[in-house]
Amino acid sequence: MGTAALVISDEDRATLVSWARSRAIRASHVERAQIVLAVADGKGTSGTAREVGVSRPTVIKWRDRFAQLGLAGLEDEPRPGRPKVVDDSAIIAATLEPPPESLAVTHWSSRLLGRHLGVGDATVARAWRKYRIQPWRRETFKFSTDPELEAKVRDVVGLYLNPPTNAIVLCVDEKSQIQALNRTAPILPLRQGLPEKATHDYRRNGTTTLFAALEVATGKVTDQCYDRHGKAEFLDFLKKVAKAYPRRKLHIVVDNYHTHKHAEINAWLAKNPRITLHFTPTSGSWLNLVEVFFGIITRQAIRRGSFDSVKELVAAITRFIEGWNDRCHPFTWTKTADEILPHATRKRNSDARH
Repeated sequence: MGTAALVISDEDRATLVSWARSRAIRASHVERAQIVLAVADGKGTSGTAREVGVSRPTVIKWRDRFAQLGLAGLEDEPRPGRPKVVDDSAIIAATLEPPPESLAVTHWSSRLLGRHLGVGDATVARAWRKYRIQPWRRETFKFSTDPELEAKVRDVVGLYLNPPTNAIVLCVDEKSQIQALNRTAPILPLRQGLPEKATHDYRRNGTTTLFAALEVATGKVTDQCYDRHGKAEFLDFLKKVAKAYPRRKLHIVVDNYHTHKHAEINAWLAKNPRITLHFTPTSGSWLNLVEVFFGIITRQAIRRGSFDSVKELVAAITRFIEGWNDRCHPFTWTKTADEILPHATRKRNSDARH
């Protein structure tokens, strides 16, 4: 066939123009439509190749295919041979092995693994969803090196599962360096079909530290915000907690932060024997249930808040906790110490690859 311009019907031209401008169809179809339109406009084989950025043989191929078959000729031809079939077990097995060093990637993507196995990325993604495999995710953990790990775990978990009679179990900790942040432009509110929107940049307006005591049996929280979080603030907060629970024995779970073990704290505890501190293991703050409450207040009141000052931030924290105490619920611990301990220590014969 010569290089004479193609004759295209108005209907086909309209379709080809829509393909050539589309961002929703495959790039290969966009390119083929551009080739046919350029040839039809009389730009010739070489001119079309330069304009579209392809080789002359590619122009000739799709020009001739369109001339013979019309729009249907721009579709891919069926590939010869039987389609390659890879079962889910092969996909999962390959996913669990590290990618070849030549790829220089840390984990598989569905597209890379599909190309590696000769299947579509959608096939890989379906297998991952079916077997709940998520190569792109990584969670962190840390083993405790506390020599008193077992004793501390049994002590704290024992308080949760079998609290002492006529005593209150409290979980205490401080959430330090809470920032009073405000966005540089007004927040756009939630609308139907649109999420709330805020600017990426923000202004820092100071910080505060929240001390909280969570009553495990009810979920009630006693709180106080301070500018600092040293031994003086911790002692002051302990006194506030003691005043909130007069004439009651208090068993208070705390972490191993050095201010919790200061001599002044120990001296005050000696004068107030109805109050006993119970320490979580080193790197074991996950045993302290008040950390769950800190996650709740962060998500529901702090992270998406806008505060022009520390005073506004503290007021928001206070309002949230007042509302929380009206709707609070018990915090229930379910794992026994025997269930926890096998997972809390490093196995000497562990496989370093995992």
